[in-house]
Amino acid sequence: MKDSVSERLAVLAGQAQARSFRETAERLLVDVAGLCVAARRTDYALATLKACESGGPCTALGHARALDSAGAALLNGTAAHGEDFDDTFEGGPVHAGAVVVPAVLAICEREKLSGADALAGIAVGAEVMCRASLVAPKRIHQAGFHPTAVLGTMAAAAGVATALKFKKNDFVNALGIAGSMASGIIEYLAEGAWTKRMHPGWAAQSGIRAADLARAGFVGPRTVFEGTHGLYFGFAHTSDGDWDKLLEGFGSRWVANALAFKPYACGTMTQPYVDCARRLGKKIEIESIEEVVCEAAEGTVHRLWEPLADKQRPPNAYAAKFSQPYCIAAGFVLGHAGLEAFTEERVRDPRLRALAAKVRYEIDPGNPYPDEFTGHVRVTLRGGKVLEERQDHMRGGAREPLSRADLEEKFRLNCAYGGWGANRADSFLLFAKTAFDSRIDLSAFRE
Repeated sequence: MKDSVSERLAVLAGQAQARSFRETAERLLVDVAGLCVAARRTDYALATLKACESGGPCTALGHARALDSAGAALLNGTAAHGEDFDDTFEGGPVHAGAVVVPAVLAICEREKLSGADALAGIAVGAEVMCRASLVAPKRIHQAGFHPTAVLGTMAAAAGVATALKFKKNDFVNALGIAGSMASGIIEYLAEGAWTKRMHPGWAAQSGIRAADLARAGFVGPRTVFEGTHGLYFGFAHTSDGDWDKLLEGFGSRWVANALAFKPYACGTMTQPYVDCARRLGKKIEIESIEEVVCEAAEGTVHRLWEPLADKQRPPNAYAAKFSQPYCIAAGFVLGHAGLEAFTEERVRDPRLRALAAKVRYEIDPGNPYPDEFTGHVRVTLRGGKVLEERQDHMRGGAREPLSRADLEEKFRLNCAYGGWGANRADSFLLFAKTAFDSRIDLSAFRE
């Protein structure tokens, strides 16, 4: 009988050379932790904490209360993704860190695993997530599902199974079980509801549940990925994916080393547009703008541009993160799209509303999305003068990565936003440099 995709993946994961992923794993740890702290006092994080029933040995970063592994993974994953400021894989797009890091940290604290186990789990989990997003690109979004939620469940299961050193059969069962736990619709786009925030946390805790069931002897389908009624058939309406994208070179060529770290707290594909708007904003009087037209990839329109009238007047701060017109207006007016750009008070700012109402789009049939995230902003001023800016890549991504110093500065700012003092932030940065050299213990970062 021919080995299934998950059986082949189990073997490759067991042979993976995680040492060459360490720098990326450290960056993920730092970024995720800062985002957890930034969100720790938000209404959605506190609601998630309140909904967690069981205590345990695992840390919810920035919270005094310790939780069981599933609760810690749920809360940390939700907080890490809550402000849409977390890492992105440009080919997907998917958010690996907010799923995999919380899942692996929670299982490592619960089981008192080593830093080497954590590194292996984070490396394999992130790689599964990024590669799986390339198997049938754009199809999951087109079917109405959130790829981070769907593929994240599989990635979390793979990461946890790797950290626990599962044998092949248990690894395959964990993936098979995880396939029936995967979920996540994108209806949050309609009114800026909170459910997208929850998706990585739900995927993280589901990965732990799937691994626990597999270790206890529960059996999942061997052909969970490619089967007639498998994951891609259900969530991408196809079972004819490019499986080499998932398997070829797995564990020796780390696709996830190209993860992008966001400079702005908004939708991934919006980032280059904000850069373009910021540059133009330094050259003109904002009040003189008559019209803003942007070239856009067709695959981004249904999430970031339409219905255009609604996107020009987002109903709340969270919806504004997925409004290209609002984010572009923030780049012009505020000169940034950081956390302070997405408060309920700010989203009602008449200057931002007035400019967002002037922003529209045109389809660019040659746009390379999702392989590249590009930006384009063209303004027409009073008197007819036209200026435009283009950007052919995402700043923070593979073409122009954030330095370690940049990432640590982002971490410090996020910690300050969430109420951590400089000493505590510096303490975590020191921990992150050696976290993968000793047993994982985050108890010093409860508050």
